[in-house]
Amino acid sequence: MKPSLASARLYAILDLGYVSEPKLEEVARELLEGGADLLQLRAKGYGESDIEGFCRRVLPICREFGVPLIVNDFAKVAAAIGADGVHIGQEDGSLEDVRAIVGEEMIVGRSTHSPEQAHAAQVEGFDYIGFGPLFPTPTKQGRPGIGLENVRPVESTMGSQLPVFCIGGIQRRNLAEVLAAGARRMVIVSDLLTASSIVQATRSVKEQVADR
Repeated sequence: MKPSLASARLYAILDLGYVSEPKLEEVARELLEGGADLLQLRAKGYGESDIEGFCRRVLPICREFGVPLIVNDFAKVAAAIGADGVHIGQEDGSLEDVRAIVGEEMIVGRSTHSPEQAHAAQVEGFDYIGFGPLFPTPTKQGRPGIGLENVRPVESTMGSQLPVFCIGGIQRRNLAEVLAAGARRMVIVSDLLTASSIVQATRSVKEQVADR
C-alpha cells in the first residue's frame, strides 16, 4: 500500500460539473483546508488540453498542502504534469495499459461496482478502488445504487491491503449509516461542493472518518 494512501480517509473530487472554471483554485484550497486527504480533478466533457490546464492550476495548491492530486481518466495528462495519480473506470483499459503511460510509481485507482470487480482490481494490482455508487447520485446518472450490504465484506477481506473508498450519493446526512455499514474510507462530491461553507463541511466529515 502506497504511504500516501495508508492514512487517507476522505477523498474529495473537484468536479467541473459543480465548480466553475474561475473558482477551481478557490474550491481546491477550501477542500484541502477542510482536511481532504486526496483530491481528484474530474472534468467530464472537456478536452485533454483543457483538463491539463485545469490540473496545472490545481497542482501547486496540492503541493502546498502535501495532498496527492489524482487526474480522472486522462493518464497522459497525469504523466505530462507530474500528478500523483490517475483514476480510471471499468471501461478505460487495463492497469498494464496505464502503467505504460504513467510508470510504476504513480497511484492508479479503479472504479468498481461489485465485490467481483473489487477482487479483480486487487488481483490486477491497482493501488486503490472506488466502490459504489452506494446510493443513486447525480454524478452517475442512470446508475442505480448498489446498496450497503457489500461494504463490510469488501472492506474486511481486502481493506487492509487495498484501500477501499466508498463512493456515490454519500452525504453528511447519511454518513453515519455508511460508517455503520463498515466503510473506513470514502469519496464525497456534491455534498461538499454545494455546501454553504466547503471548509466547514469538509472538516465535519473528516472529523467523523479520521479515526476509522
